[in-house]
Amino acid sequence: MSLRSHPFQRRNTAHDLFLEFHKHRPQSLRKIKEEDESEGHPPTNDVPLDFEMFQHVMKTGVIYATSRAKVRGFDPEDPEWANMGQGAPETGPLPGAPPRDFHMSIEDALLEYAPVTGLKELRVKVAEYYNHLYRQGKDSKYTFENVCIVPGGRAGLTRCMAALGSTQVGYFTPDYTAYQQALGLFVRITPSPLLHKDANEALMPSEDFKFQAIGRGLGAMLWSNPANPTGMSLEGSELDAYVKISRELNLALIADEFYSHYYYDGEAVDPEDGGADDDSNWPKTVSSAAYIDDVDIDPVLIVNGLTKNWRCPGFRICWIVAPKPIIEMLGSAGSFLDGGANAPLQKLSLPLMELDFIRRDAWALQREFKKKRDFLLTELARIGIAVKWKPTATFYIWADISSLPSPLNDCLVFLEECVKYKIICVPGVFFDINPRNIRNIRSNKCINFVSTLLNDIFLRFSYGPPMSNLETGVHQMEKMIEYWKNNPESIEMYQRESFGE
Repeated sequence: MSLRSHPFQRRNTAHDLFLEFHKHRPQSLRKIKEEDESEGHPPTNDVPLDFEMFQHVMKTGVIYATSRAKVRGFDPEDPEWANMGQGAPETGPLPGAPPRDFHMSIEDALLEYAPVTGLKELRVKVAEYYNHLYRQGKDSKYTFENVCIVPGGRAGLTRCMAALGSTQVGYFTPDYTAYQQALGLFVRITPSPLLHKDANEALMPSEDFKFQAIGRGLGAMLWSNPANPTGMSLEGSELDAYVKISRELNLALIADEFYSHYYYDGEAVDPEDGGADDDSNWPKTVSSAAYIDDVDIDPVLIVNGLTKNWRCPGFRICWIVAPKPIIEMLGSAGSFLDGGANAPLQKLSLPLMELDFIRRDAWALQREFKKKRDFLLTELARIGIAVKWKPTATFYIWADISSLPSPLNDCLVFLEECVKYKIICVPGVFFDINPRNIRNIRSNKCINFVSTLLNDIFLRFSYGPPMSNLETGVHQMEKMIEYWKNNPESIEMYQRESFGE
């Protein structure tokens, strides 16, 4: 979102708080002593100290939403709080999932630095995973040299950005909030937004993508697939076309595939419903890897890891799969950026990369998360919250609150009221990414469409938490909406502390 100017048609204290939160550098207080002539003793005053040598560093949407909740006493261990804003899945055991053994004895060798591209054993396992699921019957196969292990997804994206030369990097909006910082960090990169001709389409058709890629002279494209926050997925012939365009234009396609196991529309039969429980029967997953001709020539970089699909976000073990020459460059970037991933946790990750474990775990994941998706879709509709697109993947819902009573039909106000009822969600404004403020935004499409043809207002709800968390959140949200139905106020008059208490 642009911080250069903020001429929103609807201004209120929730907007003001949001803007102030992003404009100010961190401050500390220092003690200044001044003589008080009337009393004859030196009083001590607190004076703000700006660290002007630092630039302002914006916070992502989840961090902002969580900070607002902490003002209201948020404790992640408190069962009365419903964190429907978290960008992580529940990490505990799932019904029907294979057991996970996280016990290990750390040998002395693992106390050394791991190679900056990762332990060879884990790189081999990652290559086998992609070859088995997406490269069967193809001559070109991945090897460990096509894999770079990185300490988290954002570290992987940062390595990719650091390795790029002077080039235009395309991106979609809405998309993952951290792209705003990743795309704006390195001066060699010129971020270039690709705009949909039709604001009602969730995915850009391949012919439109090719037209814009050629017209803008893109050297690279960063995108999430399936998409965060909409839960929609580009797949089949359209995903094949994107990869072909990447090959034809020599355009680096950086595919963030962290939710590639979270699909709910596959045709395979769940073993619990009578499907085969063996290697012949895998649940639906999607990856660009299936459409690559030559793994060492096609300029496709796949970013994935244990964070989401394996439900181990605390491991911070992820990977990039790419042509060998690019992996060498990513290793060089890692040597000065992050130094490489944790060696003991890479070792502990090896059993999680066994193919039979992955298959069984993915079935359990899809089974449980589909229940949560369907529950939340039904309940949101019941309390008057629409959904822009029914998600086929991820664990997010892109919700439309335009029909709610004022002032709840504004994503920033909605968050301010939610935290009073111990609910966390992420306002849609954070997904309208705008690195370096390259766009002069007159009306943010993820806050409102007052000056355009549409009048939609968006939020991202996560069904990553356990079902009990979602049930609590919906119950509290219904009470909040009922209050404002009975006590509507204009958005312009909204005051955080005056209403909805």
